[in-house]
Amino acid sequence: MSSEQTPAPEVPGTADAAGPRPRRLTYAAALVALEGCALLAAGVWMLVLGATGDGGDRQQAVTGGITVLVLALLPLLAARGLLLRRGWSRGPAVITQILALPVAYQLLQADSVAVPAGIALAAVAVAALVLLVHPATTRALGIKGPGRGRETERQ
Repeated sequence: MSSEQTPAPEVPGTADAAGPRPRRLTYAAALVALEGCALLAAGVWMLVLGATGDGGDRQQAVTGGITVLVLALLPLLAARGLLLRRGWSRGPAVITQILALPVAYQLLQADSVAVPAGIALAAVAVAALVLLVHPATTRALGIKGPGRGRETERQ
């Protein structure tokens, strides 16, 4: 048999990469990556403020900046997983969006320039959630509903 006729072994937790990636999945990955990049920028900004600030706030700003930088890894890794069509990546991406909604709400409650940021964050989080739960996205990631894996075994 030639290599063209031999099917590649299926790796658990990955989707069939033979078909094209749905645009919804690409858009969801882009939105999740955008949030990750925004968190990276916020973490660096907090570190810079901590390095240039006074002694009392320095430790808090550095700790907060490092925390935000570490938190940025979750959406960035999830976005990479979505682009590579890994089934595990949808969970962290959805969790990131759910956590972004209360942050957006808090930004909307502020009486400052944070209100537009809250609107943008809420729009991105809701759009990403819609894209992530769409049936085309779940099919592309190889995610099956509860009990659907056993139905095919019985037939």
